[in-house]
Amino acid sequence: MNPSVASTEIDTFRSEPVRVPYELDAGPGRHRIGLIALASDYVTERDFINMRPSDDVTIYTSRVRNVNPCTVENLRTMAPRLAESAALILPEGRLDVMAYSCTSGTVVIGFEAVRASLQSTRPDVPCTTPISASLAAFERLGVRRVAVLTPYVDEVNAAVARYLQDRGIAVAKFTSFGIADDNQMAGLPPEVIHQAALQADASQAEALFISCTAIRAVDVVGRIEADIGKPVVAANQAMFWQALRYAGCNTPVAGYGRLLRL
Repeated sequence: MNPSVASTEIDTFRSEPVRVPYELDAGPGRHRIGLIALASDYVTERDFINMRPSDDVTIYTSRVRNVNPCTVENLRTMAPRLAESAALILPEGRLDVMAYSCTSGTVVIGFEAVRASLQSTRPDVPCTTPISASLAAFERLGVRRVAVLTPYVDEVNAAVARYLQDRGIAVAKFTSFGIADDNQMAGLPPEVIHQAALQADASQAEALFISCTAIRAVDVVGRIEADIGKPVVAANQAMFWQALRYAGCNTPVAGYGRLLRL
């Protein structure tokens, strides 16, 4: 408390009004991305912030409770929680796009169901997910056959392979770390992901797809592309690319693979 204001005067307290003329602006963020990250996600927010082309792009994050280990049954438990998580992001403010940061969760729940949940609270805001953005990236890059690298166990891998094939993307080779726990996925060093990606590539594949938002693939996308001589589409990279475009930001971003330069 200001020592010059006597305690006996608190009941009639009046602050000094600001006398500087001002007008309110639209607030921070010319391009606003609402991000729903998993409760156990160590990586996505960091990746989004690192990939921003400028401070004109702002990220507003909520979390959704998920259950470990990462199994088909446990992934489904997020479905009824998505709308509540979405409702917590700037509930009375402008958003340009909503992003749900779980590749396998979207595969299991279904993109249409995810979008319906998010748009139940923000009906006019477009939605992106890692798998829907990756499909859009394959189309943009002219890719129809991919090699796949994931951290998942095979129950989840099978769902991912089926999802891709059902949407016209042939899988030339499928390689996995076979990890069930999100916390362990986040512990995969980028250099290990780099080396695993070289193993995962296939001569018949037109691109390499690195699934899962929990791993730090974004850090080494450019190096992997240089080594294998073909595009790499990684979950967080693709989702951020589509989120930028939905938000009206077409600025190319260097350092994170071919996709973000398109």
